[in-house]
Amino acid sequence: MSILKSFFKDTIFYGIAAVLPRFISLALVAVFTDVLGKADFSDQTTWYVYAAFINVFLTMGIETSFFRYYTSETEKGKVISSSLVILLITSTLFLIFGWLGSNYATTYLGFKDPLFFKMLVCITVLDTICVIPFAYLRVTGRPVMFMVIKLANILVLFLTTIFLLVILPEMTVFSNSLLKEMGIFSGYQPGVIHIILANLLASLFTVLVLIPVFMKINWSVDIIITKKLLTYGWPIMVGGIAYVINENMDKLLIQSLIDKETNGIYAACYKLGVFMTLYITAFRMGAEPFFFNHAHTEDAREKYSLIMTWFIIFGCFAMLFVTGFIDLLSGIIIRNDVYLEGLFIVPVILLANLFSGIYNNLAIWYKLTDNTKIGMYISILGAVLTILSLFVLVPFMGIMGGALATLFTYGSMVLVSWYFGRHYYPVPYEIKKIIFLIGITVVLCALSFIWYRGNIWFNILFLLTMLSTVAILERRNIFRNSSK
Repeated sequence: MSILKSFFKDTIFYGIAAVLPRFISLALVAVFTDVLGKADFSDQTTWYVYAAFINVFLTMGIETSFFRYYTSETEKGKVISSSLVILLITSTLFLIFGWLGSNYATTYLGFKDPLFFKMLVCITVLDTICVIPFAYLRVTGRPVMFMVIKLANILVLFLTTIFLLVILPEMTVFSNSLLKEMGIFSGYQPGVIHIILANLLASLFTVLVLIPVFMKINWSVDIIITKKLLTYGWPIMVGGIAYVINENMDKLLIQSLIDKETNGIYAACYKLGVFMTLYITAFRMGAEPFFFNHAHTEDAREKYSLIMTWFIIFGCFAMLFVTGFIDLLSGIIIRNDVYLEGLFIVPVILLANLFSGIYNNLAIWYKLTDNTKIGMYISILGAVLTILSLFVLVPFMGIMGGALATLFTYGSMVLVSWYFGRHYYPVPYEIKKIIFLIGITVVLCALSFIWYRGNIWFNILFLLTMLSTVAILERRNIFRNSSK
């Protein structure tokens, strides 16, 4: 258990840096659902989906490649500079062609104005060139600085968004009234464009703050290292694109298969699954450098198994807590009741996200054995399953079909990755214990949501039942740790 102390100590800082911004973004959902209609909420969701696709494409898997070779190469400075140069080149090319082709992209992607796409290009470029400086702070063990910059970024985003969507409209009420009386009206109407503008300002702020980190980099590009980075990274990029499809294709297809208003409801309720995503993101931020740094230790595989078990334990608690108090949480986050009719998808989304986190843990086998192509194929399989299951399930089951498609995809990817991992890099995962923990969590969540929804005492009892179960299953490790 001492390994957990070491692991979670670093993860706390990275977790704060990853989770708190997501919490603030989640708080903004309350503003969005209050200010935007369902169709506009669908549009801003779609914009973020396209941003996710572009970010994965521009980063080219270089972040993971950086972790892989920074820990193994002797000339670490060349790994840093080579990684950054690759991303600067891809970003510059995308910036040029993105602006030149903005009119075509606007028509093809369905944006209301070319400005939407031009701002999207600028934001994704700014975010891409920050990837390596942030990765450098992580791999060199400077979580506090990493955390401070990330929190500053989200604070700028939050304050700017609140000003543009809430404060500025209030400030213009009086002047708008005077203009109306004069027969002239040019009212300020907050909308999706102001959300995008806030993101642009936050990304620009982050680049400026990271300038001291950029200045410390010794610009010495190594061709051999560059080839290694690209060879290792491109399958991860393809897998990342497939992952974005798994995560976001439902938001694109539901508005086509049903309508934008329904997609707005789905996207708003899907946000409640972010509580699991927050936990997974915090875990991943600490786990990736940890896994690579401990890969050559004698008991590395036992460490990975222990971390997997406890990852699932905390994930099960998160799933049970959100399901048990779903009405309270949704009332805080979603400010307009028209969105709440889709809450029944939340438990399924939580379970799907838990499987997504398990898959991220299992992925260590192909990253450590340099079999990233196999990981790419698994991700592509997941993307194909996502698209096919969405077309099959959504027309018959509505938004629940979207949730079940996500669950089916990640469940399948977990099974396939685990199967191949046993052959390439066997880790002694506690399979029976994991299945039991997930099974009892699903049963308790079903009882909570279907029969005891809103009953605070029964839901507390379910949490205590889960706590007792974990205490019994992990009593040996817990007692061994407490005796040290």
